[in-house]
Amino acid sequence: MSGIRYIISAPSGSGKSTLVNELRKFVPNLDFSISYTTRQPRGSEQNGREYYFISRSQFEDMIRRGKFLEYADVFGNCYGTAKSVLEDADKRGHDVLLDIDVQGERQVKQKIPDAVSIFVLPPSRKELESRLRKRSQSEHVDSEEIIRRRLATARKEIENYPNYDYILVNDRLEQSVDQLQAIVLAERLKRLGKPLSPQDQRYLDTAEQSLKCNMQDKIRSILASFNNS
Repeated sequence: MSGIRYIISAPSGSGKSTLVNELRKFVPNLDFSISYTTRQPRGSEQNGREYYFISRSQFEDMIRRGKFLEYADVFGNCYGTAKSVLEDADKRGHDVLLDIDVQGERQVKQKIPDAVSIFVLPPSRKELESRLRKRSQSEHVDSEEIIRRRLATARKEIENYPNYDYILVNDRLEQSVDQLQAIVLAERLKRLGKPLSPQDQRYLDTAEQSLKCNMQDKIRSILASFNNS
């Protein structure tokens, strides 16, 4: 029996990686998909930890052999999720968290309609720009062009929010981690269909707050911050 497939996406600089790293400390039996990419490592990134770094010819060979669940070209670099991630998780009886962009989310949803999709957003354009500048400094990359391009891309990506089940605004880290954990555990509880404890109900209630239908006002506010800049 297949486990739950969770999709998590976010504009660059939204803090998704930090959220995922914290989530994995608290939620057992949740495998994380490490994507393949043709881009070069940044900062302290290591092969097999953040990504599998491969050449474009290797990536194209994997496409030809049908090895990818999804793949996309982003800023001239290729990213893809191997089908083996799902197969390995199923062998262990684990759920799997797929870290993919908005292009990949559409591909996966077509193949796995019951996948649970979570879109992580920054609280505003101003905050996203601040995070991008801090990250650029830590990576010793000082380029206004890169920052402007990522901000413009973020605005376009946010417009894809209707495709997602949950919207998580990453404002305060501890609260955001709690919300993400609640979403993952709530979806497990829904599929188990067993009587709920008071703690279980709290997870369901917290997850419900992040359902797309309950986040419309916040999303409009975030989009407005991009439109007004």
